[in-house]
Amino acid sequence: MDQVEVEDQLSPVFAALADPTRRGLVARLAVGDADVGELAEPYDMSVQAVSKHLKVLEGAGLVSKTNHGRRRTVHLEAEVFDLMTKWIERYRRRAEERYRRLDDLLDEMNDRTTPNRHTDTSKEQTA
Repeated sequence: MDQVEVEDQLSPVFAALADPTRRGLVARLAVGDADVGELAEPYDMSVQAVSKHLKVLEGAGLVSKTNHGRRRTVHLEAEVFDLMTKWIERYRRRAEERYRRLDDLLDEMNDRTTPNRHTDTSKEQTA
């Protein structure tokens, strides 16, 4: 899978996670599977409204639903988070490398502009 394909796959994931309610649902599902009613309990919204949020998460590949008789269970799909983590980690490493090079450059510039205090001090001591 090339970079463009990964980013195209991640766009709906990041869009889905832009909503705080959906992030809350993901956080709850990280603890364990739940049905829609259980997921709706802490929110001041209807089960239908939570179902709409779950459809967005499902469309992004973040969750899946399975039927167990009359109970419909929602499950968090960890593979998508692995893809997100790899994408974020690559850019984090690049940023760290840039900061490391900047630190090296600043250290080098500082070494050039700072007078040698040890030499200056020893001249004062001999005088």
